[in-house]
Amino acid sequence: MASLLSPIKDVHSERRLFIARVILSSVVSVLLLGFVIVRLVQLQVVDHELFAEKSQGNRVRIEPVPPIRGLVFDRNGRVIAENLPAYQLELIPEQVGDIDDTLSRLSGLGLIEEEEIPRFKELSRSGPRFKPVTLKFRLTDEEIANFAIQRPRFPGVDFRPRLVRHYPNGSAVAHAVGYVGALSTDDLERLDPAAYAGTSHTGKTGVENAFEADLHGDAGYRHLITNARGRQIPSNTSELLDTLPDDLTPEPGDNVYLSLDLDLQLVATQAFEGRRGALVALNPNTGEILALVSAPSFDPNLFAVGMSTSQYRELSENPDRPLFNRAVRGAYPPGSTIKPMLALAALETGATNLTRKSFCRGFFQLPGDDHRYRDWKPEGHGPVDISDAISQSCDVYFYEISVDIGIDAMHDYLSRFGLGMQTGIDTGGEHEGLVPSREWKRRSFRDRDDKRWYHGETVIASIGQGYMLATPLQLANAIAAVGTRGKRFKPYIVAAVEDPLTSSRHLTQPQPLPDVEISSDFYWDNVINAMNDVLQGERGTARAVGYGAPYRMAGKSGTAQVITVAQDEEYDELELEERQRDHALFVSFAPLDDPQIAVALIVENGESGSNVAAPIARTVMDAWLGYDDAP
Repeated sequence: MASLLSPIKDVHSERRLFIARVILSSVVSVLLLGFVIVRLVQLQVVDHELFAEKSQGNRVRIEPVPPIRGLVFDRNGRVIAENLPAYQLELIPEQVGDIDDTLSRLSGLGLIEEEEIPRFKELSRSGPRFKPVTLKFRLTDEEIANFAIQRPRFPGVDFRPRLVRHYPNGSAVAHAVGYVGALSTDDLERLDPAAYAGTSHTGKTGVENAFEADLHGDAGYRHLITNARGRQIPSNTSELLDTLPDDLTPEPGDNVYLSLDLDLQLVATQAFEGRRGALVALNPNTGEILALVSAPSFDPNLFAVGMSTSQYRELSENPDRPLFNRAVRGAYPPGSTIKPMLALAALETGATNLTRKSFCRGFFQLPGDDHRYRDWKPEGHGPVDISDAISQSCDVYFYEISVDIGIDAMHDYLSRFGLGMQTGIDTGGEHEGLVPSREWKRRSFRDRDDKRWYHGETVIASIGQGYMLATPLQLANAIAAVGTRGKRFKPYIVAAVEDPLTSSRHLTQPQPLPDVEISSDFYWDNVINAMNDVLQGERGTARAVGYGAPYRMAGKSGTAQVITVAQDEEYDELELEERQRDHALFVSFAPLDDPQIAVALIVENGESGSNVAAPIARTVMDAWLGYDDAP
């Protein structure tokens, strides 16, 4: 009964518990408030200078300023490569939250190609994250307007005014000058990141690549005031900027002057009239390249403004190979164009002399061999001496003397003219060609029988067939040495490099190469006069081309087979597919007594060096010597 009378609540106990909790909460609150006050004092007073500096650093962004790329001029000061203003779309990786999503949305707007997204992602990962990645190099007015509306949705992406490389003459100079293209991941690995900060392009081929160090210049930087989103804001006060180091002004790249003559380049380009082939014209007395053509060509401006993968694939998979520089890298059988050099070798070695005559009946046979090595003229040339053999291009005469010369002596003398080796042109990237020898064959083949050199291989090498290969540049350099009677110079295309700030120029000096030493001037006279007869003699193979010329010239035609035909068979050129027809070659120099220009060219599948290639050489020589209206 007493238990029923005990109180339900212990008021005093609950009051003590409540008071204890209030005291504990108050103490915790005071402690927390004290901690906050102490932290605020530390941030606002003790570490004020540190965080003030960091705050200012968040407001200031250092932006690289790319240098202005140097200009390229021809020998007369006409612009070949320049820089034009354009707006390009750029992405700064460190300011973009989700690069995949950003690129996908830009593709949806039609500003970039979907197939280009993987490349842009790789570029954004491979370089410094503060460095802009160019997504499109030249925006149209419509694209600028469309993106301006959408810009708030794309933090870290903006369009900026830049200078874009431009080639006024387009495809006419593409292989001679080269082109610039967007920096690739490979470029970023081999180039100095500091020097190329802010730069989107680099030279890829030709002069643009070989003289990249001169043309590029040195990058600078500037300080920008930005908001919390990292965008530049106008600064009406200079107090903050006054506390910063001075901006570094970029130094422009050097200007480059070429030895090319733009008028001659255009004449040579137009002379091909849609054919495939290449031409090199140079000054025999210095080695200056006057014209360099590879046809067909391409528009280098496509690389400068950026092209899609599909556009590049269309160029690279074109069966006519417009991206291939035939003038420097194209290796072709030289055909009969080597006969003047081989004639000099025969005279020097005693394999023939100035009076020896052979009877050409249209074919040649080695002793004990029934195989017939045919002449281009089935009925034969009759009795011919060395001059006739050159002017009429008698194959049988050279078949006969080749046996006496031997392949190793042929290799020795042709190499003295620079065949079978790189010329050392300042743009680089050339094919070395091939002049075969016994030693070369031993090194190049595995099977024992293949290592042996056969007399028949010497015979066909005497007319520039078989294993023999040469580039148009090598042939131009070799025939120039004939015109100068053995004086040789290293070919070059850059005549001077100019500092744009001081206008001082560093001129390229002609670099002599070892002379071709021939024991008698009579040998030179005979061969050069025979080459004159090719164009201006009564029975020369290209007399129709040289007829009526106001100056004396020398030349040699050549034809190189593309397919092999059995000795007892003949083929009709009209029945062959166009790409299976013979190549047409021609080498020449003029004037005869004081050469000012040497020309070598090939017309792929042109069939006849005299009828197809020689007229192009005559057109180029007329233009250079000032006889453009000559018949």
